[in-house]
Amino acid sequence: MVVALIGGGARSGKSRFALRYAEQRFERLALVATAQALDEEMSGRIARHRSERPGRWSTIEEPVHIVEAMRREAARFDVFVVDCLTLWLSNLLLAGDECPERQIDALVQELSAAPPCVLVTNEVGCGIVPENALARRFRDLAGILNSRAAEVSREVHWMVFGIPFAIKTPQP
Repeated sequence: MVVALIGGGARSGKSRFALRYAEQRFERLALVATAQALDEEMSGRIARHRSERPGRWSTIEEPVHIVEAMRREAARFDVFVVDCLTLWLSNLLLAGDECPERQIDALVQELSAAPPCVLVTNEVGCGIVPENALARRFRDLAGILNSRAAEVSREVHWMVFGIPFAIKTPQP
């Protein structure tokens, strides 16, 4: 069950909000990290994110098979924060996945039956049209992924300048 989808632009406070959101509602907390330390700059980003998480968080590093990781660890945790969906999508594209749409469909279907989770994602479609085909494909797929994830989420929050705006709230 997707508890919440947290979206927004770069450095808008998405991850921080997702962690606080989960901490206020659940006890046993896990972060499913999709980032890969492929260069020094990304290693630094990952280290900064780790240092921002309180000690009660467990981290599961999984760049591609996020639902399988959550199912494998479901008995140990009350909630999983997946950070982030757009990095997961990048990982698929960089691995040469010819049909990421199938992976998106499978992920969304699996999330409906997965343990409770909070999804973090980037909004990349509000800027200019990218100049190359791969970047345009990524932007389009990210929009599809985010729309589909929002459909199966109980709540959707949009981060702007570190301020969360509730876009979809639980129905009674």
